[in-house]
Amino acid sequence: MPENNSIKKYNWKNKTILIAEDEISNFRYLEMVLHRTEVTIYWAKDGIEAIELCKKHIPDLILLDIKMPNMDGLEATRIIKSLFPKIPIVIQTAYAMENDEQISYEAGCDAYLSKPIRATTLLQIVGNFIDI
Repeated sequence: MPENNSIKKYNWKNKTILIAEDEISNFRYLEMVLHRTEVTIYWAKDGIEAIELCKKHIPDLILLDIKMPNMDGLEATRIIKSLFPKIPIVIQTAYAMENDEQISYEAGCDAYLSKPIRATTLLQIVGNFIDI
């Protein structure tokens, strides 16, 4: 966890992030890191739910796991980008294969994170898109 001083510089009170993550422990970690920024968080447990929540809430950013049930993050990225091309999507994966990053960018993601995700790295990448 970053020190309180570094978290305080991030204030996303009027922003929303959709986290698409099927593992509750991974979601809780992301939620814990982002909580102090005052961002509103929506949680999707698979790619299909991510698309539906995206349509309903139109988030400022999406954190999307690659490996999820029902529809993986790459297919969800393609669909979301076809509907909302300007929403930044940050792909995250625990099973980083050599070409996962390239495949993720080809699917339309805007940034790529491999797990385990450091809190400071997460905040910096999200800030690159939300603080614009």
